[in-house]
Amino acid sequence: MGDDSEWMKLPVDQKCEHKLWKARLSGYEEALKIFQKVKDEKSPEWSKFLGLIKKFVTDSNAVVQLKGLEAALVYVENAHVAGKTTGEVVSGVVSKVFNQPKAKAKELGIEICLMYIEIEKGEAVQEELLKGLDNKNPKIIVACIETLRKALSEFGSKIILLKPIIKVLPKLFESREKAVRDEAKLIAVEIYRWIRDALRPPLQNINSVQLKELEEEWVKLPTGAPKPSRFLRSQQELEAKLEQQQSAGGDAEGGGDDGDEVPQIDAYELLEAVEILSKLPKDFYDKIEAKKWQERKEALEAVEVLVKNPKLEAGDYADLVKALKKVVGKDTNVMLVALAAKCLTGLAVGLRKKFGQYAGHVVPTILEKFKEKKPQVVQALQEAIDAIFLTTTLQNISEDILAVMDNKNPTIKQQTSLFIARSFRHCTASTLPKSLLKPFCAALLKHINDSAPEVRDAAFEALGTALKVVGEKAVNPFLADVDKLKLDKIKECSEKVELIHGKKAGLAADKKEVKPVPGRTAASGAAGDKDTKDVSAPKPGPLKKAPATKPGGPPKKGKPAAQGGTGSTGTKNKKGLETKEIVEPELSIEVCEEKASAVLPAPCIQLLDSSNWKERLACMEEFQKAVELMDRTEMPCQALVRMLAKKPGWKETNFQVMQMKLHIVALIAQKGNFSKTSAQIVLDGLVDKIGDVKCGNNAKEALTAIAEACMLPWTAEQVMSMAFSQKNPKNQSETLNWLSNAIKEFGFSGLNVKAFISNVKTALAATNPAVRTSAITLLGVMYLYVGPSLRMFFEDEKPALLSQIDAEFEKMQGQNPPAPTRGISKHSTSGTDEGEDGDEPDDGGNDVVDLLPRTEISDKITSELVSKIGDKNWKIRKEGLDEVAGIINEAKFIQPNIGELPTALKGRLNDSNKILVQQTLNILQQLAVAMGPNIKQHVKNLGIPIITVLGDSKNNVRAAALATVNAWAEQTGMKEWLEGEDLSEELKKENPFLRQELLGWLAEKLPTLRSTPTDLILCVPHLYSCLEDRNGDVRKKAQDALPFFMMHLGYEKMAKATGKLKPTSKDQVLAMLEKAKANMPAKPAAPAKATSKPVGGSAPAKFQPTSAPVEDSVSGTIEPKPDPKKAKALGVSSKAKTAQGKKVPSKTTLKDDEDKSGPIFILVPNGKEQRMRDEKSLKVLKWNFTTPRDEYIEQLKTQMSSCVAKWLQDEMFHSDFQHHNKALAVMVDHLESEKEGVIGCLDLILKWLTLRFFDTNTSVLMKALEYLKLLFTLLSEEEYHLTENEASSFIPYLILKVGEPKDVIRKDVRAILNRMCLVYPASKMFPFIMEGTKSKNSKQRAECLEELGCLVESYGMNVCQPTPGKALKEIAIHIGDRDNAVRNAALNTIVTVYNVHGDQVFKLIGTLSEKDMSMLEERIKRSAKRPSAAPIKQVEEKPQRTQSMSSNANMLRKGPAEDMSSKLNQARSMSGHPEAAQMVRREFQLDLDEIENDNGTVRCEMPELVQHKLDDIFEPVLIPEPKIRAVSPHFDDMHSNTASTINFIISQVASGDINTSIQALTQIDEVLRQEDKAEAMSGHIDQFLIATFMQLRLIYNTHMADEKLEKDEIIKLYSCIIGNMISLFQIESLAREASTGVLKDLMHGLITLMLDSRIEDLEEGQQVIRSVNLLVVKVLEKSDQTNILSALLVLLQDSLLATASSPKFSELVMKCLWRMVRLLPDTINSINLDRILLDIHIFMKVFPKEKLKQCKSEFPIRTLKTLLHTLCKLKGPKILDHLTMIDNKNESELEAHLCRMMKHSMDQTGSKSDKETEKGASRIDEKSSKAKVNDFLAEIFKKIGSKENTKEGLAELYEYKKKYSDADIEPFLKNSSQFFQSYVERGLRVIEMEREGKGRIPTSTGNTNGEEVGPSVYLERLKILRQRCGLDNTKDDRPPLTSLLSKPAVPPVASSTDMLHSKLSQLRESREQHQHSDLDSNQTHPSGTMTTSSSSTANIDDLKKRLERIKSSRK
Repeated sequence: MGDDSEWMKLPVDQKCEHKLWKARLSGYEEALKIFQKVKDEKSPEWSKFLGLIKKFVTDSNAVVQLKGLEAALVYVENAHVAGKTTGEVVSGVVSKVFNQPKAKAKELGIEICLMYIEIEKGEAVQEELLKGLDNKNPKIIVACIETLRKALSEFGSKIILLKPIIKVLPKLFESREKAVRDEAKLIAVEIYRWIRDALRPPLQNINSVQLKELEEEWVKLPTGAPKPSRFLRSQQELEAKLEQQQSAGGDAEGGGDDGDEVPQIDAYELLEAVEILSKLPKDFYDKIEAKKWQERKEALEAVEVLVKNPKLEAGDYADLVKALKKVVGKDTNVMLVALAAKCLTGLAVGLRKKFGQYAGHVVPTILEKFKEKKPQVVQALQEAIDAIFLTTTLQNISEDILAVMDNKNPTIKQQTSLFIARSFRHCTASTLPKSLLKPFCAALLKHINDSAPEVRDAAFEALGTALKVVGEKAVNPFLADVDKLKLDKIKECSEKVELIHGKKAGLAADKKEVKPVPGRTAASGAAGDKDTKDVSAPKPGPLKKAPATKPGGPPKKGKPAAQGGTGSTGTKNKKGLETKEIVEPELSIEVCEEKASAVLPAPCIQLLDSSNWKERLACMEEFQKAVELMDRTEMPCQALVRMLAKKPGWKETNFQVMQMKLHIVALIAQKGNFSKTSAQIVLDGLVDKIGDVKCGNNAKEALTAIAEACMLPWTAEQVMSMAFSQKNPKNQSETLNWLSNAIKEFGFSGLNVKAFISNVKTALAATNPAVRTSAITLLGVMYLYVGPSLRMFFEDEKPALLSQIDAEFEKMQGQNPPAPTRGISKHSTSGTDEGEDGDEPDDGGNDVVDLLPRTEISDKITSELVSKIGDKNWKIRKEGLDEVAGIINEAKFIQPNIGELPTALKGRLNDSNKILVQQTLNILQQLAVAMGPNIKQHVKNLGIPIITVLGDSKNNVRAAALATVNAWAEQTGMKEWLEGEDLSEELKKENPFLRQELLGWLAEKLPTLRSTPTDLILCVPHLYSCLEDRNGDVRKKAQDALPFFMMHLGYEKMAKATGKLKPTSKDQVLAMLEKAKANMPAKPAAPAKATSKPVGGSAPAKFQPTSAPVEDSVSGTIEPKPDPKKAKALGVSSKAKTAQGKKVPSKTTLKDDEDKSGPIFILVPNGKEQRMRDEKSLKVLKWNFTTPRDEYIEQLKTQMSSCVAKWLQDEMFHSDFQHHNKALAVMVDHLESEKEGVIGCLDLILKWLTLRFFDTNTSVLMKALEYLKLLFTLLSEEEYHLTENEASSFIPYLILKVGEPKDVIRKDVRAILNRMCLVYPASKMFPFIMEGTKSKNSKQRAECLEELGCLVESYGMNVCQPTPGKALKEIAIHIGDRDNAVRNAALNTIVTVYNVHGDQVFKLIGTLSEKDMSMLEERIKRSAKRPSAAPIKQVEEKPQRTQSMSSNANMLRKGPAEDMSSKLNQARSMSGHPEAAQMVRREFQLDLDEIENDNGTVRCEMPELVQHKLDDIFEPVLIPEPKIRAVSPHFDDMHSNTASTINFIISQVASGDINTSIQALTQIDEVLRQEDKAEAMSGHIDQFLIATFMQLRLIYNTHMADEKLEKDEIIKLYSCIIGNMISLFQIESLAREASTGVLKDLMHGLITLMLDSRIEDLEEGQQVIRSVNLLVVKVLEKSDQTNILSALLVLLQDSLLATASSPKFSELVMKCLWRMVRLLPDTINSINLDRILLDIHIFMKVFPKEKLKQCKSEFPIRTLKTLLHTLCKLKGPKILDHLTMIDNKNESELEAHLCRMMKHSMDQTGSKSDKETEKGASRIDEKSSKAKVNDFLAEIFKKIGSKENTKEGLAELYEYKKKYSDADIEPFLKNSSQFFQSYVERGLRVIEMEREGKGRIPTSTGNTNGEEVGPSVYLERLKILRQRCGLDNTKDDRPPLTSLLSKPAVPPVASSTDMLHSKLSQLRESREQHQHSDLDSNQTHPSGTMTTSSSSTANIDDLKKRLERIKSSRK
């Protein structure tokens, strides 16, 4: 009982964790009581148990576990914090509860899971349960399924996601366990209850017996919609409500709510998508074209099988669809047509919306194929087109359908109408707006009068369906002229129609009709209703009488009714009558007289042609009275106007009579049923009088009346043609004035713009100014309605006239067109409701655009043109694009059918030539304007690829893409863009440019939308990832867009979408959402917006982009908004280029042509090299001047004469600038075709261009810069690198131009400087640009400073020459410049450096004046960017930047692993020896293809070593036989050979001869590059690394100091070494083999190399340093993390101890440590913490806190703290368990420091007990009894003997001896070899010297101070060396056993390199002694010089054999 009393005193939480089960049981019971008592869900009591709940459910004792489960259930139900435990607890329940035999445990487990779901953690629970289904224990699987079933049954399918469950169902049905299968069946039944038949497709492949059983169960289920019986916490109120309702007896509403739930799941969503494109037969595309129908059938059958998959993966189906379309359209075999149609059906069904982009191509073909009579073909086509319809919208295919409606074939007409009827069934009132309904109704109305009955019936059905969908009020206006019988037929059909969306659609429509159309004022709506009632009152009477009830008041009365848009019945009757009269036959004069005499008084007719004007006047008065009294139905209009036209008719000379006559015409037109026939009689006379001073107004009044009767469009057309067929200018100008006015009165509906335009053009060309003015006024009025697109028709007018037109348009801008006041009542027949046109901008604007006649250009898009656009040669591609631009330009407005053009243009959007990409974008911009709103149907296949271009790295390309997207969106609206997944797919791409541009665009567009498609939610996950993007701009844009997404989706949806984020991300995003919620704008109000901005309101906005493409169709200008300057630059330069390009050929004469046929540059072998040598030896003038003197020009001319065509040279040195332009144009043309020539003469070309920089003519300068841009693009593609000579004679002069006053030129120069960095190192550019900052020209200073900033930003601090400090001091001087631009540029540049380099900038700048310093600090504060944590990051990113900028496809093909080698190539090929460079490049390029195909060639460049005669070896030098280590018997011969070969080659790496070393490295590189061979290096890594850093030291100490040695050789050797290392550290398995000591020395060598100032001065030095940078990063990431961390700590300790070591060295070591700290979160689990903490302990012992604080820099102490802090954070209190290796913890402050940190970060709970146990442990440790001493020492000696820990072991031994000076270590040494004993003693001595501060001090140069060591030590070292190479130490002695046991590659000494280093000099001396002059140096390899013993023949023979083996293995 004693024990019991112990635990009973413990607090509850500790009891729960006790090891005694009784204690735990008691703890759980008490906890349960506590949980039941605590009422507040947020009580702190809950938090105490947060970490224990998992233990409650996973208790190992079954009885205790039950109690634990009960307690856990109560906890989950009541605790606010319970949600945090979901994952661990549910996973515990699954693994430890569901397998329990007790049913009670399982029930509680299930209850806990359900309770978690109730507290809103459904997703996490479901995830764990689904994981449980993969468990091997069937009990667990069954329980998991049961839990899921119960959850679904209780919570419903809205809470439990069905898709993942359905996905695993088939697998469960296949289980071997019956229990699992049964449970699966139960859950399948439960799922079926919720989603019904949607479950069938996913289960179609299960066992038929099981399926049958399921079917039987499914039938038994009740048919009612299921309802959830349990609710989430957030829904509990709803539950309460429901119960109340049920108790009240009515749950209608509840049912209504849940009714929505059932159709929520779509079977399609539950299916897995299948990829079929790759499964198509290989020869499919050949077979489908085959002549034999059987082969075509085979091909189609193969597709049919594939498309039967119910869900297909998205992909590029364009070719497949094209092939199928061809079969449907052209195949003669109807069976195949049906088969192809089935395939299309399958594709459409499987792809759904993703098929939409192909719908437009296929629909016309299918519709036209309906001419086939065979029922099976027709049926297949019907199925296909119905399936396709569901993938797109009616709007998108409406054009194609309407085009087919006019077909002569009745079957086609019938089937099209039936298709329309079926399509309408899928529509609702909102998806079938009036604008869409109008053209369909017009087409169908023609069909109801068709001669074929089946066509009529189909049309009736379609119209009936429309009536059903949108309701009578919407359709009636279109059915105005349909007679009663037909109208009844339509209504009858309408009643039979069953809509897809159920009755709801119809109801919705009816409800909607009451609402006024958006944009109407309430008043007009009300007026409309009232008016309708009045008019329709007399409806029951006979139809013809209806109008009589409305006396002939002024026509304006009809206005409100029509404007109200409600169905105007009264006006409908008039229209009925009028239509009949319109086709009134022309009556003879006799009949007219007869009719007239019936209604006019007799004297009136007689006096018409009286010669007395007074009589005629009296007659007219009579006439007028009679007309006024006449009834409309009785008025014979034609007879009356004929009477008026009777002699003298319109030739009447008396103006009074004439005025009367004209007034009567107006009256007749107003009062009678005036037909076009009547109008024809009078119009001529009216036009003739319109210019008359006295009668003009009456004539206009009459014309207006006629226009009202016969509709303005027709009247206007007649009047215009008549006016312009006569010569009278007054009539012409007045006609135009009348028309201007009429348009304002009548509105613009129905007018044929194009017909007018030809007349307006005639008028604009008139000599009479009045006519021109009237024409311009008319254009102004038209502009109000048509908008800026009107201007396109007048592009080719004279500039003066165009400016007048523009001025008129300018006046009209911002004005709204007046509401029409006339012609409304009769207008309905013309189609559009005028009121709607005027008041509803959404439709109205488009209607006007629809009026523009469009040209069909599909016939011009020939297959030749398409293939041109896709040609390999960019010039031909450009020609193709030019042609397209021409076609669109010529057509102005085009029809949406553009054939294969979209596919062709899409291909060009990712053209490698950016100029073509821009040209394509300009064409697409033109296309949008030309096609207008119809461009909608191309959004998916062309619009989305434009968005992809927003990710381009070039700013100007992105700007052009943005302008194009905007131009498109303006025409299409945003709906098409936001529908589907395309936009979210784009946002998913992790391209910072694409993301920021796209988000910026959405942020601009979303706020303007009233509603958005639901698919917008798909973008949200990617928006969230953008919020956390690495790129600051992306994050900012994402934050900006957030409120606008929320505006459309709502906060709830957005917050719900954060569910899938990581917890940390989720919190951040939710915080941002809260913030955005506060800033969320309101949606734009619909009606207000509409009224304020009628039809033409959008004109000003449209203006810029529309006009832009047209002004310059070839090059196109970018839309001015993003950056007007840039656009200008681009436009002008490209214009200049194209213009000049065309000029040259056109002006050349025949004679010239003959001369000019050959190449323009002649290749002179070594010409360039010779010129450079001449300049070096001062044989010619150095190209260096302030202004070019004549001798320079002459010299250049002479040099050019040998390598430039004579005629071109004449042009180049001509005195007239135009000839220079010609020369440049020719050079541009020959650039691609004569690459070699251009490169051969590059120095001369650049020099000639510098002369052009001194010309004053801008056009030449522009042309020269254009050429330079192309030239440098070409050079970078060719991987050419500028020589020093070329750079120094060109760059300074180019920099002069950066100060040009013209913006365009400055931009171009900057662009060229940018491109130059690809062909000339940025670090070398830097000094030139720096020189430019000293100019007197302030613009030049500013631009140069800006460029310097760009260089630093792109390439890091390494570009700053000569040193960052000096460079920054120079830049900082400019902060005090008097010019503002220069000051800003200097500040910006320094801020850029600050962003890269942090606070160190201030040290580098030095002292600044107070004023300058404050300016700089202010600017840094303002700059948004934060400095990156450490510059190392920048080092890492640099190579990728350079690579991505290079356009060389080869480099782009390589993965990131090969970045570095391509970097090295660059370094290498810059050296002055192209041949040598070429060789090395080949070997180190890592181009895998080349390795595979070209092995031979690589090998034949192997070292010549192999080819030497072996007899030479007989001479003095002996190569002792390397000892092959004893191998176990199963090692085959081959393997040991490989090992010895590798040993042999590695030994050559450290050779003093550079070539030998390079060749050895080459061979190793080849091994490392081939995955299968790389493994051979395993076990040799340390050996190889030791050899490598020996070589590095050799270079550092010897080669670099050697004056005779070519520095290029050294660079080449460095490149090889670094290339090799990078290859090695790419292979993780090998990299991990490197031991601590070796890594320490390697890092020492690499950091020393990075700090070597001698390297920086070399030409390619910067490149080497960058490469080392990357290598260091690789070493840090890929090595064994324990070893590298340990190595860095020791290295830091050494470098801080060494007085001679530079502070920079320590700093770099610390930066490496920081990098490691950053990697720790990912690597912590793979690290041996005990070792690391031991190293830190030793470090802190050597450097106590006080000593560290004395360091000059604070970095060491900060580094140490950061490292410890990170380790604490990651491991928590457990870190204190890892101090096992530390013997006496009190020797350093480590333990105290860790405890302090833990105290700081630990929670209150559980901290005490942890600390107590820790203290207890340390007490035990300290009582180290003697018995343990032996074990301890044995452990230490074991470490010394092991390869990795040898140094540690020695250190520990030293510590131990120091602590226990009386300890006896003799027994341990006694058993070991003499060698081991001396090694231990020596190691202890070295440590002692180090600790006392006398030992070896690593200096910054890496020298070792080993003079005090005596010769015996060297002998020892030599022994080690020999042993490592597997050589005998003496002839007779066998090597000690230890050496045989350990691998030869493993050094027994951890940091043995210092000994090796001192050995090197000895080796070299001995080599020199023994070497004879006839012995080739290549023979000497280091191991060969290690002995001088005489040879035996046996030895030589053995060696010969070995060399033979090496040879053969290499072959």
